[in-house]
Amino acid sequence: MFHNKLLPKLAVGCCLAALSFGILGCGGAKPAEPKATAPKELKITYVKSPLNIPSIIDKNLQTVSKEFAKTDTKVSFPEINSGAKQTEALAAGSLDICSALGGTSAILAASNGVDLKIVGIYSRAPKAFNIMAKDPSIKTAADLAGKKVAGPKGTILHQILIAALAKDGLKPDAVELLSMDIPPSVNAMLNGNVDAALVAGSDVLRAQKAGAHIITSGEGLVDATIVIAARGDLVKNNPDIIKRYLAAHKENIAYLAKEQSKAYDFTAQATGLTPDDVAVMAPWYDFDPEIKTADIKDLNDTQDFLLATGLQKNKIDLAPYIVKI
Repeated sequence: MFHNKLLPKLAVGCCLAALSFGILGCGGAKPAEPKATAPKELKITYVKSPLNIPSIIDKNLQTVSKEFAKTDTKVSFPEINSGAKQTEALAAGSLDICSALGGTSAILAASNGVDLKIVGIYSRAPKAFNIMAKDPSIKTAADLAGKKVAGPKGTILHQILIAALAKDGLKPDAVELLSMDIPPSVNAMLNGNVDAALVAGSDVLRAQKAGAHIITSGEGLVDATIVIAARGDLVKNNPDIIKRYLAAHKENIAYLAKEQSKAYDFTAQATGLTPDDVAVMAPWYDFDPEIKTADIKDLNDTQDFLLATGLQKNKIDLAPYIVKI
């Protein structure tokens, strides 16, 4: 009888003990990891060249700032045009998101150990990147053999030059490449100091108005992919930040489609072009931010170019650096 009365009490005691054990845990159980704290300040580059219309729209409408104001997150927009300087700032932790970064710069940085992730495509614009000459006798890439070409080394434009030469059966050393930024390259061409220039954006129209002509664009050679990149730890710990940024970025792209005239006016004011000039150039750009299979192929082709020219020393697997949020 005693035994029968004791059993229910023991059962209740065991249940209570088990419940307490479940609540308090045991020495071998790992405590839940604390959630990463969302940053209270974000630094996102503002790059308006060659013709970054969504970024210019954002500067006027403050779309990104308004999105993050909802959580009292302050946003600043440092103007850093150089891809190398953008990735240096990213590596140093003084920059969170590169809004428009050349694929070449992203790959070089990744191959050098910078913890970055490509989270979207800013633009594809092969028609916006050109090889130009003022001399009317220079009509094709083959005509550049033995000539001087000015332009930024290690960039999409450089990649187009190499691809255009190869298409005409020439090696990279068939020309003498003088590395310089786009505006001085155009000036050197117009002044006759070099035979051709690597030109993009509004400088294409400036050169044309001064009598230069396009030898070839990147169309059919490269896609001229510009990416959106972010610090790897930000993507890992705060993916919601990236989602919100991309959503705001898409709002700016939608504004371009709905309010084209206003968007062109914003762009004209920011670049010094006329609205008509903007209307000529805007169709050259595809601003769809989705990372597509063709984009990944183009980025891999870009790495091949960097390796072939010796600009990149170590080949890397790009897959871990491309993240679809």
